[in-house]
Amino acid sequence: MPAAPLRRAAPERRRYVYRATPNPTRRDRARRFAAFIRELPMPSDLIPLIELHQVSKTFGKPVAEHSLQGLLQRLHLPRPKPVTHAVDRIDLRIMRGEVVGLVGESGCGKSTLGRMVAGLLPVSSGVASVDGKPLDSLTTQERKALRLKVQMIFQDPSSSLNPRLRVDRIVGEGALLHGLTDRKGADDYVSAQLQRAGLSPQLRQRYPHQFSGGQRQRIGIARALAVQPELLVCDESVAALDVSIQAQILNLFMDLRDELGLTYLFISHDLGVVEHLCDRVVVMYLGRVVETASVDDLFARANHPYTQALLAQIPRFDIRSTRYDAIKGEIPSPLNPPTGCHFHPRCPHAMARCREEVPALREVSPNHQSACHLNDQR
Repeated sequence: MPAAPLRRAAPERRRYVYRATPNPTRRDRARRFAAFIRELPMPSDLIPLIELHQVSKTFGKPVAEHSLQGLLQRLHLPRPKPVTHAVDRIDLRIMRGEVVGLVGESGCGKSTLGRMVAGLLPVSSGVASVDGKPLDSLTTQERKALRLKVQMIFQDPSSSLNPRLRVDRIVGEGALLHGLTDRKGADDYVSAQLQRAGLSPQLRQRYPHQFSGGQRQRIGIARALAVQPELLVCDESVAALDVSIQAQILNLFMDLRDELGLTYLFISHDLGVVEHLCDRVVVMYLGRVVETASVDDLFARANHPYTQALLAQIPRFDIRSTRYDAIKGEIPSPLNPPTGCHFHPRCPHAMARCREEVPALREVSPNHQSACHLNDQR
């Protein structure tokens, strides 16, 4: 008799087994399901390029009461530097291709937050992630590779460029160190970056002092582009320039976004520029985020009293003979911030609860969040 054909064993079905308690509660099942969902792979376009979770930054160390420094402090002897709370438990997500504006008064922590996003400052507490990977859990090589994705453009182009180096070395040094080009192709590579930033390659043998302010800023942009980043942190990058040069640099940013698919964190105190440039706006006050929304929603329906006060200061052509009232008082010192809501000493709607309880950042409409106790009464 002919032999029976061999039959392959059916592959075992993979089952997800939950190691649960004998009688799991509904909350336990929900937690296990949420953990299972978090482990599933996510599409790359849904993973934030940058994500900060409860991130804080302090400068200086607190003094314990019973320590030697605490004893010296009670005896009015030389004391250690006080603790500065620059950034206080901030959550921030930046998606690919997005232009996020970060606004607020001077001293609110905008630049400190931008430097933490760029990896120039370590976080004091909280978790900072790039491409969904926490920086604390990465090796030195992995952290080095991820940091190339984020570059920073500074406010003062004069102080951010080495006066002893020629432009070709300023722009090309980073690309050479990271293997993005070699010695033979360095001149062509630098020339391409300068052209992309709107400068003539023939100027690459000059020193920074031989350029105007706008040209120096373009050199800084070319230097950032040379390592092929995905995110540019622009820290007041047009504040020190003339108005006509500002428009040219802003148009350059938008052209680079279309050409290279760049993402921006745009730090500015000029709300007019932010309205023109950004997709989403984050408002900071004394180290905390008080409101975040799309640019159209924020400028049309600002929720937080601080945001409303900032928008009221913008001069507009359609409103004439308007009296502009400045926000009352000065921004408090981050060495000793007010209790509760940091804005309550200057807020016209402050109540007793504002002095005692920190308002949570809550959604007041789709994709619009605000941290104000007045929202609980509406």
